[in-house]
Amino acid sequence: MALKRHHQRPNIARGFHAVEAVVKRNREQVVEVIINRRRTDPRTKKMAALLEKSKVSFRFSTREEAETASDGVNDQGIVAILKAHVKSRPPAKGEQLEMILNGLTQGLVLVLDHIQDPRNLGACLRCAECAGVDAVIVPRAGASPVNDTVRKAASGAVENVNMVYVANVAQTLKKLQRLEYWIIGAAEQGKMTLYDCDFSGNIAIVMGAEGKGLRRLTAQHCDYLAKIPMLGAVSSLNVSVAAGVFLFEAMRQRRRASG
Repeated sequence: MALKRHHQRPNIARGFHAVEAVVKRNREQVVEVIINRRRTDPRTKKMAALLEKSKVSFRFSTREEAETASDGVNDQGIVAILKAHVKSRPPAKGEQLEMILNGLTQGLVLVLDHIQDPRNLGACLRCAECAGVDAVIVPRAGASPVNDTVRKAASGAVENVNMVYVANVAQTLKKLQRLEYWIIGAAEQGKMTLYDCDFSGNIAIVMGAEGKGLRRLTAQHCDYLAKIPMLGAVSSLNVSVAAGVFLFEAMRQRRRASG
C-alpha cells in the first residue's frame, strides 16, 4: 500500500516513546501510525495492542515507506502521522505562571534561556519530566519551536510537562523572585559548584543557550551562579546533560531531606 499523499509535510511523532505518549494523551490527533513490518519483537506487539485498544488506525509497511514517512530519520521503525496542528498539553502564557506554581513549597522550575537546537530542547524536556519539574519556561522568540524532532528527543515528555512561554526571561526571573523562588544559574564562571547549592524550598534553575551560555542580563537576575566541576580536558557539557546534572542533584537533595 502506498503512503498517503499529504499536500504539506505532515506533522509526525517518531519512535516508541513519542508515539505512545501522543496516543495516550491525544489519540484524536493521530491520523495513522506506520510500523516497519520487519519489526516483530515484543515491544512492537505491545504497541500494536495499545493502538488496537485505543482505536487508532495503524498499518505495517515496508522499511522504505516507514523511512520516507519519518524523513529518513532514525525512528525505531514506527512513526505517527498527526493532524496539522497537534494539541499537546497547551503551553501556558507568562501570566499563568503564578497560577501553575500557586501553593508549592518545594517548587522546581527549569528556565531555558534561548535553547535553539530542537534535540537539546527535547532532551531538556525529558530531563525535566523525569525530575518532576513543575514548569519549564521558554522564551517565545529566539528558541526552538516544539516540532517532531523535539518530540522524538523528549520521548513523550512534551505531552506531560507544563511549558510556559514568556516574552522576557529577565522579567520572568524577577516574577519568580517575587514568588519567593531562589534563582540558580548554570554558568562556567560561577564561584560555587552545584554541590555547594541548597536546592531546598522553591528553586528555579536557569540553563543558557548552546555555546553562549547565559545571556548577561539573565545572569544578572540570578541569585547564584553555579558550575559543574570538570576534571577532564573538555571544558563543558551539552546543555541537556548539564540540565540533567542540576535537576537530579536537586532531586537527590530533596529526597534525602524528606527521608
